[in-house]
Amino acid sequence: MEEILKILPCNVYSKIKRFGSLDKLQEIRLKINAPVILNIDDKEYIIQEIVKSVELNQMLQRISNFSVYAYDDEIRQGYITMKGGYRIGISGEYSIENGKIKSLKNIYSLNIRIAREVIGCSDKIMKYICDSGRVLNTILISPPKCGKTTLLRDIARNISEGRLDLGLKGKKVAVIDERSEIGACYLGVPQMNLGLRTDVFDGCMKNEGMMMAIRSMSPEVIICDEIGTKEDILALEKAFLCGVKIITSIHGEDVEDIYRRDVFSSIIENKILDRAIVLNNRCKVGNIEKIYDFKRGEEYKIAT
Repeated sequence: MEEILKILPCNVYSKIKRFGSLDKLQEIRLKINAPVILNIDDKEYIIQEIVKSVELNQMLQRISNFSVYAYDDEIRQGYITMKGGYRIGISGEYSIENGKIKSLKNIYSLNIRIAREVIGCSDKIMKYICDSGRVLNTILISPPKCGKTTLLRDIARNISEGRLDLGLKGKKVAVIDERSEIGACYLGVPQMNLGLRTDVFDGCMKNEGMMMAIRSMSPEVIICDEIGTKEDILALEKAFLCGVKIITSIHGEDVEDIYRRDVFSSIIENKILDRAIVLNNRCKVGNIEKIYDFKRGEEYKIAT
């Protein structure tokens, strides 16, 4: 947490420190000429400290180690990842060239998202992802902020390390981390525990990263977040034909969301998916609502 606090303006830093323990801090949102907003344990707190333009620019300099241009590729995607896996979202005025984002011209706001790992959070669902030592092709279905990325992270660790209680030997895992959220990589090194046998393709487009992983690292399982394009689906099908198991996720409310979206029709018709895990946040982030078996059309109710 000190890595984050060091980049804040001194006046903001001092007021945040008054909150005491920040173990459940989730976000710090700063905007020019506006108060600071904290999200702590899913509750919002407003700090009446107006942030100035020069302060946000100074923060951006500190975040980028005083070399903003070195982070151009990330900034064009709207974020920078700090050491420790903290992801800083950036909004403002961008310059466009030939229909593509060229660079950030003027910054308006920063959103500091605190990356956390919850070791063991996937333990209760591993028995639904594994069968007789095999990993099943599984998709997590979740609205935003329900913990699916945290769950994917721990699933990667469990599959990579193995689970003797489930007869699952440790497997070679490739994480295709397009937005640096699963591994929270800093300079290419995962800041989260993804397991001994896991390789991370950080910042790679999912469709390209999956093929790169298969060609170069011979994974047994590929894990990626938020599929949704035709290119993503085509890559999943190719991975399936290569004998690689898939764990992935989509934004949605229920299993019906998969059946309603045309882009998923081919993987449904070809019976690629084995299981769906539906999340909600009615009780807590990462709450499991149901498990669905595509092959049997069978639903498992999970106690909350």
